[in-house]
Amino acid sequence: MKTLAIMRRDLLKLMRNPLTLLSTVLMPIIYLVVIGNSFQGQLRHLPVAVVAQDHGIYARRVVEQLLALQAGPKTVTLSFVSDPGTAIAGVRNGEYKGAVIIPPNFSHSVAEGRIAEIGLFTDNVDTVSSSTLESVLSDAAASIKVDFVTAREPKLNEIVMRPSWLFTYVDYDRSLIPGVIVMAIFMGSLMAGVFNWVMDKFMGVTECYLVTPLSRWNIAAGILGSGVTITSAVAVFVLFLGLLITRGTIEGGFPALMTLIGIIVITSTGLLAMTFAILGRAGHPRLVGTFAGFLNVILFFPSGAIYPVESFPPWLRSFAAYNPETHAVNAIKQILFKGADFAAVMHDLAFLLVFMGITLTLASMSFKRTL
Repeated sequence: MKTLAIMRRDLLKLMRNPLTLLSTVLMPIIYLVVIGNSFQGQLRHLPVAVVAQDHGIYARRVVEQLLALQAGPKTVTLSFVSDPGTAIAGVRNGEYKGAVIIPPNFSHSVAEGRIAEIGLFTDNVDTVSSSTLESVLSDAAASIKVDFVTAREPKLNEIVMRPSWLFTYVDYDRSLIPGVIVMAIFMGSLMAGVFNWVMDKFMGVTECYLVTPLSRWNIAAGILGSGVTITSAVAVFVLFLGLLITRGTIEGGFPALMTLIGIIVITSTGLLAMTFAILGRAGHPRLVGTFAGFLNVILFFPSGAIYPVESFPPWLRSFAAYNPETHAVNAIKQILFKGADFAAVMHDLAFLLVFMGITLTLASMSFKRTL
């Protein structure tokens, strides 16, 4: 009976906290929906630019094979471009994952039995997309049937896709560094920010602020400032540690490093303020831990850190467009691996700055000088 009494007390305590019980049901379902749609196996809807400088029979067959990939397995989404320079520039700035260029006299080379090459320029920073495009497009080129060749020697009769990388080689481990940095920022925003605040409030430490002349804006700025400092320092350390482990370098040198630190500070401030706005008034640290896993899943996995955003279903792509971690990951990739300039990440930085301003306002409003 004594054991049953203790058991009854704990059950009643849990029943008075329905939010915790609800989270135990909802979180596994959210994991299933978000992660299940973030990792769908075969990549789909990868944007590819096609430049057809030859309009002969075999060039048309290449285009037909590409259209078949778009209509059937939906591996690619094609955009036809007239200028090779425009297509390659689109790959460099992230508009396309690859560019297929069919050179002039391609059909003539095939008809004469010479090796006919098709150019493929890929964004090799995204190693998953690059490998997929090289594989499926090379298979498509090899499957083109040649009716006949001339009797001239040599009868090579071969069509090949010639892949070219536009950036320094980035292996899979190194490609994960931007995602690891953003994860470090998110964890830092929780542990060095809102978790400390809620724990202090739970232990009664924050009541000391009530006997001081500090306004809630002073309190908010101090707490957020310390959290941003620690979180940014940890993220920069993770950046260098990740480069050391993967033996990587920063493309663009010192100016790129300063840009990366700026992106890290802006992202840290925005995410820290977001967690304060959501959880700043929580009464128990347990609530912070409960929602930490939930927020991590819905922000990190749809960010493009591991799996290309283009392959998400439409509803998840729409969410990713407004996910701050998506813009942070993309900006860090552009600067870290491509040596891109400020103009290349201007859109991502603009989003992060607006997000930071909104969440700072909400976080400041969540602070109060009352019990």
